[in-house]
Amino acid sequence: MTGSRILAFGHYQPSRVLTNDDLAQIVDTNDEWIRDRVGIATRRIADSETVADMAGFAAEKALANAGLTPADIDLVVVATCSSVDRSPNVACRVAAKLGINAPGAYDLNTACSGFSYALGTVDHAIRAGAARNALVIGAEKLSDFTDWTDRSTCIIFGDGAGAAVVTAAAEDEAPGVGPVIWGSVPEKSDAVRIEGWRPYIAQEGQQVFRWATTALAPLALQACERAGVAPEDIAAFVPHQANARIIDGIAKRLGMPQAVVAKDIVESGNTSAASVPLALSKLIERREVPSGAPVLLFGFGGGLTYAGQVVRCP
Repeated sequence: MTGSRILAFGHYQPSRVLTNDDLAQIVDTNDEWIRDRVGIATRRIADSETVADMAGFAAEKALANAGLTPADIDLVVVATCSSVDRSPNVACRVAAKLGINAPGAYDLNTACSGFSYALGTVDHAIRAGAARNALVIGAEKLSDFTDWTDRSTCIIFGDGAGAAVVTAAAEDEAPGVGPVIWGSVPEKSDAVRIEGWRPYIAQEGQQVFRWATTALAPLALQACERAGVAPEDIAAFVPHQANARIIDGIAKRLGMPQAVVAKDIVESGNTSAASVPLALSKLIERREVPSGAPVLLFGFGGGLTYAGQVVRCP
């Protein structure tokens, strides 16, 4: 195989909207404080929906947008850090919901960098001839792990899912998924935590902020270099939606004056592994990025892990 390309995206968010004013009724906070601190205005919260439910809804939309059926899919990969169940994995539950017959199916957990990690592994599988058409999904229900009495974390997180259909590129076609740049900083792995049997999300916010705003821009530029795309030619930059100030800090250092910078953080909050596909799916839906244009994806977070690649917009 010569490589892979993305056929379509799809996304799903729960209907319940939690505003900053709503949070002010729960903890000592207010709209101005939250907007100044993290740039978030609203977030979506799932009630009865599970991680697998949201992943399945996003995948259905991606399949419909791609013009494929479940019978065409032979690999399902779900990036998540918030599935309550250890087994069966989310990928198998999604395959069962959609009626996909005998696919390769696995979950991947690198927290907020998960979608780019998953996309990288799927690209490798397609290049190796182990798959032809794949679903790559980022899905999170972080509300299950949120301490609603902790104003430093409960203001941040939301629920949702984003999915992409990835297929093998034709022999005479340039790949539409560039080489992945990935790695981690294991010695700082405790900076973002979901530990134990009844866990809450905990993090060292300032440590993560300093790392993200100082170390990540050069790594994101490596993804452009590996893909053979100049930074000034990037049409859109879709980073993990961690914090508006982090997004602005990284974007400023990248030197991409023409790029649309995804800011889904404002309306969706931090949705971890779902944030990159969710944000890009919305940009595509609003037609803010033209088909075929190069888009830089870059996820980062718990672990501390990071991963990114340049893709061609479907």
